[in-house]
Amino acid sequence: MPEAPFEAICATFKRAAAALRDGEVRFMLGGGLAAWARGGPITQNDLDLVVAPADADRALAVLEQTGMRTERPPEEWLLKAYDGDVLVDLILHPRGLPVDETLFERAEEMAVLSVTVPVMALEDVLVAKLLSLDEQRDLDYSSLLAIARSLREQIAWDQVRERTADSPYAKAFFTLVEELGLSETSVSGAAHG
Repeated sequence: MPEAPFEAICATFKRAAAALRDGEVRFMLGGGLAAWARGGPITQNDLDLVVAPADADRALAVLEQTGMRTERPPEEWLLKAYDGDVLVDLILHPRGLPVDETLFERAEEMAVLSVTVPVMALEDVLVAKLLSLDEQRDLDYSSLLAIARSLREQIAWDQVRERTADSPYAKAFFTLVEELGLSETSVSGAAHG
């Protein structure tokens, strides 16, 4: 599916968030739009909404009732809805993150495009993105680096590093972050070195 214009993603977010809220489905905003809500780069990929596995079928039904085309892909970690050219990923199992009460407690209530929603903690966004990197996909760090560059002061770097320590792809990301002077550690190290 081609990249959707940011304006279309924003319109779909408002529509989906209102529908899920009115349908009393608990969710949180994740992915690139969660980073953008904190001052990060715009996203043109898709809209990520995180729901508990127990609420997934109801969430998909609510989006279908708003006129979105829905899909149950073979992957077990998400469901999909399409609002025109915009893909909505309903994520049930982000890599390395159980969707439980603790995840929802870490989310921050924020006004995003004039709609108040829970927004996934920035560290959780980064952990899920880093842990989803593998050999089967194009290893593209550009969106992660854009988030790191624009939000570096907001990121608890030690926490993200600790939670992704077993991933060789996360280790490569941290090497890039440090060499580019984006993390707290690299910034303070550069000031003293």
